[in-house]
Amino acid sequence: MTRDIIDINDFTILVEEAKVNEPTIDSCFFDEPIIGVAFYGSGDVDLKVKYGENQKEFSYTKGLTLSFYADEKVEFIHSVSATKPLECLVIATSLKTINNLPNQEGELFGEILDQLVNPSDHYVEGSSFIMTPEMQSIVDSLFNIQYEGKTKMMFFRSQITTLLSHFFGQLASLKNENIKTPEREKLNQAKEILLQNIDDPPSLNEISKQIGLNTSKLKKEFKAFFGVPVFKYLQNERLTLAHKIIRNQEATVQEAAWHVGYNSLSSFSNAFEKKFGYRPSQIK
Repeated sequence: MTRDIIDINDFTILVEEAKVNEPTIDSCFFDEPIIGVAFYGSGDVDLKVKYGENQKEFSYTKGLTLSFYADEKVEFIHSVSATKPLECLVIATSLKTINNLPNQEGELFGEILDQLVNPSDHYVEGSSFIMTPEMQSIVDSLFNIQYEGKTKMMFFRSQITTLLSHFFGQLASLKNENIKTPEREKLNQAKEILLQNIDDPPSLNEISKQIGLNTSKLKKEFKAFFGVPVFKYLQNERLTLAHKIIRNQEATVQEAAWHVGYNSLSSFSNAFEKKFGYRPSQIK
């Protein structure tokens, strides 16, 4: 378990990462009332938020971004396991410094997340959504920085600013979306079906039957909820997984391509280069 705290201007960045062999509980509190935005990387770790007699649970956290207000009485509990590692990045600021944030960021919080700036309870949940591929790519890069020293911090600062910009931009574009909770659950089921069959996914018709949502609604609402069409989401996940296992030397380029469902090495390499900007053989 690693937990790093980095101060950037009036933001505090909490970076948590955990890879375990046995089921482990990770619990944390904040020292003062804060407004935070959490970004979850790979792992789909389970999250519980406890405050007083109340409890909120999240079972599908991979790719989730969650905004919230929390004071000292709120406990955040991650259930980590070998199949559900933790990658969580929180950008937080205190209520007393919100008006002093640079680049009109304080005004953005007040305009878009007013319920957090003026909280009504110990814990108030703001907007949440599944990150766009661009946001997910930034989060992945922050958990895999290959720079050192001052260069590493310069990269980290620039990416945090970009990530926050994407967050507010996506919030603005999703403000008028209205996907009901039962349908959100079905869309999360569709995502899980894709991830569990990443090398040989079922057709849209098969997924529709499994989750009880007609094909046209699945296509429309999946794109609205996750920011990309169904099989573009699948491609992003395939390439991200391939990048990870090549980088960790768990497979050769050819083996990684097969592992994520590509029969053609050239097709895999071309798609990989289009997403990451370099060939898979160039990973160090």
